[in-house]
Amino acid sequence: MSADGRETLAHDGHSAVVVVHSAASDVGRVRQVNEDSFLAEAPVFLVADGMGGHARGDAASRAVVETFRRHLGTGEASTPEQVLDAIHSSNDAVRALSEAGDEGVAVAGTTLAGVALIDAGAGQGLKWMAFNVGDSRVYSWDGRRLIQVSVDHSAVQELVDAGLLEAAEAERHPERNVITRALGADEYVEPDVWILPVGGRQAFLVCSDGLTKEVGVDDISRILAEGGRADELIASALAGGGRDNVTAVLVESDTGIDDDGETTRDRDGRFPEETAPRDGGAA
Repeated sequence: MSADGRETLAHDGHSAVVVVHSAASDVGRVRQVNEDSFLAEAPVFLVADGMGGHARGDAASRAVVETFRRHLGTGEASTPEQVLDAIHSSNDAVRALSEAGDEGVAVAGTTLAGVALIDAGAGQGLKWMAFNVGDSRVYSWDGRRLIQVSVDHSAVQELVDAGLLEAAEAERHPERNVITRALGADEYVEPDVWILPVGGRQAFLVCSDGLTKEVGVDDISRILAEGGRADELIASALAGGGRDNVTAVLVESDTGIDDDGETTRDRDGRFPEETAPRDGGAA
């Protein structure tokens, strides 16, 4: 399953940002059901990695996509409050699936990671809002470096934060799949949120751990530097073993639009050489 698109979002009737995206998802070479879902429709680009086994995980991730579609309009910037409301409503929707289970206990859950174009209000203009719950990830890409914006909610990340484990060791740790936060796990969910400036050419990669478990950061960077899209990232994960469902959403934005409606990306055909640094904090 894949989707590509290009959209222009206007703001205050005079400023605009062009967003080009590619998205793809695959069941992998081992699993029978794809429990990943994605949404790639401006202003929001997200990945949800369902848990709970087969139909439950699939239903949980799809519930997130459906909830975001109801809460956020398409083709225009959202607001921070709308994004947060969509996250909390998604948590309620996933918990409702669990309550409907025959076991009478929580049987559905999902991670969530994404970016959304928002109107920050108070004359601040457009911003990128990155968010995550669980171990699906948001990266920024500046043409040379792939930088993880989000922080995993996982047992091994807590060991890394405590100085008990090196980041490189975390990728191979036997408990790397144990997450400490997920939609549907508790009555109230606390997402991590970052507010990033919008300007010039920027790019983000949102992905499930099915990509990062099979393809290292150096290889992902090489694929992106060569102009690779989401399909190429998925193919690399499958070549690496495809032991999990794998999903990737690649988002590029450009505010450099000339009088003919052409962007700087259109003129040189390259990924952005510079993007805004990580900013903001948890909310």
